[in-house]
Amino acid sequence: MEERGKVVCMAKLAEQAERYDDMVNFMKKLARMDVDMSAEERHLFSVGFKNTIGARRASWRILSSLEQKVAVGEQAGQMISVYRTKVEDELRMVCNEILSIIAIHCLPLANAGENVVFFHKMKGDYYRYLAEFSTGAEKKSAADQSLMAYQHAMVVASTELSPAHPVRLGLALNFSVFFYEIMNFHQRACQVAKQAFDEATTEINSAGMDGNNDSTLMMQLLNDNLALWKSELTEGKAIK
Repeated sequence: MEERGKVVCMAKLAEQAERYDDMVNFMKKLARMDVDMSAEERHLFSVGFKNTIGARRASWRILSSLEQKVAVGEQAGQMISVYRTKVEDELRMVCNEILSIIAIHCLPLANAGENVVFFHKMKGDYYRYLAEFSTGAEKKSAADQSLMAYQHAMVVASTELSPAHPVRLGLALNFSVFFYEIMNFHQRACQVAKQAFDEATTEINSAGMDGNNDSTLMMQLLNDNLALWKSELTEGKAIK
């Protein structure tokens, strides 16, 4: 088996064993081979990093929540703060590493529009993750970079991918989350999500076809977010 095939095989094995740090290492090795990744390879690359970063994001949220419940000056609060900072350093390291790999090894080799959209979306995602816990100038810089990456991906997606394409729908989903959670542009988030959902629905209905499983999942997530956000916005108006 050629080296590329071996690396992919080992990444799949690591995924099945839920050893995501190993999976990430295998996929970093693949990326550094400077190849235009297939859909399967892209998926493995994304899943490995998503699980690695996801656990740390969850830890950060828990620690931040605990920290807010402790009175200012308490020793417990100081201990939580130190531990939260450690998690933030890990998050920053993972995000910066994958952003570097995407910039150096993935985007320059991405020929198909689908790959270009996919990797710019990932770029937007990981800058968004940085913006989640950063403050001040670092937060603004990460948010600006995330916005530019998502916008670029949306431009390419609008011309290269159909409205019901799962990569385009996944991009719209994450871009809308960026507007809602990072920028606090709640109406804009709803607009992006609704437009993507409506355009995909129109295409599926007009073509008389069923959406594939990935597209259906993305559409459900878009619809779920819309329902949640509209409810939150309505409750917010009522409280005021």
